[in-house]
Amino acid sequence: MSRTSRDIAGSGADRRNLALASVTLGPWRPAAVVGALGGAVSLGLHLVQGHFGLGVLAGTLTTGALLFFCVGGVGSVLGYSSAGGRGDHRIRRWARSHPWRVAAVPAGLMFATDLVVRQVLTSQGFFGTIWTGLWHGAVVGAVVGLAGTLGASRR
Repeated sequence: MSRTSRDIAGSGADRRNLALASVTLGPWRPAAVVGALGGAVSLGLHLVQGHFGLGVLAGTLTTGALLFFCVGGVGSVLGYSSAGGRGDHRIRRWARSHPWRVAAVPAGLMFATDLVVRQVLTSQGFFGTIWTGLWHGAVVGAVVGLAGTLGASRR
């Protein structure tokens, strides 16, 4: 860990707070647009095929959430913002140097979102819902972490 990273993040609680802070600086408005468009396309494909029900609605919502968290998380670790570059540059630098810690935040949020949506809208069992939420969270974490790692290696 470099001297500046050690100065910014000392304890485990500080590192968690920095991960949360860096995620909030991401491009969440564009991520919402991408998530909404992806969910609409998913719903449209199901309607064209003649399928509809709460399971389809749950799948559409979680597809939109997955795209939302991927785009917002990747923007967070790469330093993109819908706020026009405002924000603490030290937090952005920390996020670029710790992409996997930052990736844990949108991955955990994806897990929680998927769990709630599937429990409310489907008749899927609790352990099946946990399993689906875990792998959806793992996909978000892998996409965000790899994008941050590859983005940092290119800088």
